[in-house]
Amino acid sequence: MSRFFAFKRGSLISLALAALLALAPAVAEARMGGGGSFGSRGSRSWSAPPSTRTMPGTASPFERSVTPRPSPGMAGPMSQPGGVFGGGFGRGLLGGLAGGLLGAGLFGLLTGHGLFGGMMGFASVIGLLLQIALLVFLARLAFNWFTRRNADVMAGAGHRPSPGFNSPFAARAPFGAAGFGSGAAPEAAMARPIKLAAEDFNAFERLLGETQAAYSREDIGALRGMSTPEMASYFDDELEENRRKGVVNRVSDVKLLQGDLSEAWREGVDEYATVAMRFSLKDEMLDRATNRPAPGWEGQSETTEAWTFRRPSGAGAQEWKLSAIQQAA
Repeated sequence: MSRFFAFKRGSLISLALAALLALAPAVAEARMGGGGSFGSRGSRSWSAPPSTRTMPGTASPFERSVTPRPSPGMAGPMSQPGGVFGGGFGRGLLGGLAGGLLGAGLFGLLTGHGLFGGMMGFASVIGLLLQIALLVFLARLAFNWFTRRNADVMAGAGHRPSPGFNSPFAARAPFGAAGFGSGAAPEAAMARPIKLAAEDFNAFERLLGETQAAYSREDIGALRGMSTPEMASYFDDELEENRRKGVVNRVSDVKLLQGDLSEAWREGVDEYATVAMRFSLKDEMLDRATNRPAPGWEGQSETTEAWTFRRPSGAGAQEWKLSAIQQAA
């Protein structure tokens, strides 16, 4: 009996330790956003932003977003694999040609001329089909060449700050677009790259600090003024969860160490800019009653994230609002 109770006690201790380990990441990852990836990047929400010097890898995909995922069928037939005639038109053409050949063979069998005897009467039709196939082949080659040429031109349109722009963005990692990613949604095809000015980058650095300070004060009103309604709702949920747990997240001494532009574009009535930022901060999770560090808390002093900002097209730098946060994968 004593062995049974000893075994049961050991099992309970093991389960308790496992539960603490499972909860540890949720406690250790505090700061604004809780170390997650969420928000929206317009039509590019489900395509990874181009890598940069600050974030050479990829950004984690969104865990929460109001932008619906595109269905697999949204990709156009020209983008589907299958070689030169991989598109639906090419497959239809080759299928029709094969069907014509099979039909000619069956006609020959029915008329007593053998499997291929009836093909002579269709020689002119087959020749015409072969000429059409050749034209389609040449058209596809031309289309692919123009597509690659336009993509190279777009990728070469780099974004650089105005001369004399003094900030961690320019000083430590000069701006340069790593390429303009194409989103999966059809609207992405209508997106156009935009150039940013020094005041835009100053606004990004300012919002980095001011949003963190408002989050630390639990000032949801200020967060609504600096972020999109979607992001403000996520922050509100996080702050409410902290209150329910009896803890408060204090973030201070936020300092941008390095930053560079991933991509900036206009689509519809909005403009977007995604920037990679490495910054230091003092991150504390405190017990709301005692103001002491919460159990299991391990503060983080430095992190790298991709932040996306949105503003109305043609608006000034003061109109940028935080639209998404993504962690480095």
